[in-house]
Amino acid sequence: MDTFFPVARLSEIPDPGKQVVECDEQLVVLFHVDGKVYCLDDVCTHDGGPLGEGTLDGCAIICPRHGARFDIRTGKPLSMPATQPTRQHEVRVDGDQILVKLA
Repeated sequence: MDTFFPVARLSEIPDPGKQVVECDEQLVVLFHVDGKVYCLDDVCTHDGGPLGEGTLDGCAIICPRHGARFDIRTGKPLSMPATQPTRQHEVRVDGDQILVKLA
């Protein structure tokens, strides 16, 4: 799929900050850090927890359920109990519009 979906406005997400949005009927989390925008599935691969409810710590998101940490730039797990990455999605910013292409 080569479709980019408009999901949010850049001005709606503080830097640093995050926002859960729906993209083509799927929940994803947008992260705005150091002027860049990243997008991951809103799913902790340890137990399916909602990453968007977690705490943003630099370029890591901490799952609110058991504390697994993921790199927001790649989706890779940084700490146990997660051992598998969560999906990362391609992001484009066009003016104030954030567009996401699902992986």
